Amino acid sequence: MRLNKPRIAPLTDAEMDPDQKAELTKTFQGRPVYNIFRTLSRAPKAYKSFMRWGGYILSDHNSLAPREREIVILRTGFNWKSGYEWAQHVRIGKEVGLTDVEIEAIKEGPLSPDWKPIDSAMIRAVDELTSDAFISERTWGELSELTEKQRMDLVMTVGQYTQVSMMLNSFGVQLDDDLELDPDLKG
Repeated sequence: MRLNKPRIAPLTDAEMDPDQKAELTKTFQGRPVYNIFRTLSRAPKAYKSFMRWGGYILSDHNSLAPREREIVILRTGFNWKSGYEWAQHVRIGKEVGLTDVEIEAIKEGPLSPDWKPIDSAMIRAVDELTSDAFISERTWGELSELTEKQRMDLVMTVGQYTQVSMMLNSFGVQLDDDLELDPDLKG
């Protein structure tokens, strides 16, 4: 975690106005509201727009299969040293079939021997996007088994989770009570 306390505190239930309560109730339907959403709710119009775009990235409209999408999200969060993002998506990644070995290999990067060539190419693409905002011709070619739409969704997913990581890191969003910080993302 970059910060050990929030710069922008998540809204408590008591601080929420009726519109904020209604929006979060509609979205979470009785489930716990994560700190990221309590924090973003301090900017209600931005929160609503963020949820629409983020909803696309996490939906079946994103043509990356859930497993591949989570590899991309986790590598993006790891590259940006976003402890919150990593912790949330380790849980989601496991729900869509990622193993503990694969999750550790995401931290290792594209050269891990645990990857199929397409997985390695996707991780390399994330590394290139998070360092240079561009996928090289070599890596683009290695992504050739993905459709054009899948390659577009890969770039858009990295872009979305780059933004998310920047917000989490800069706002100091702290882990929810049920999450554990990865030791590789301390400090």
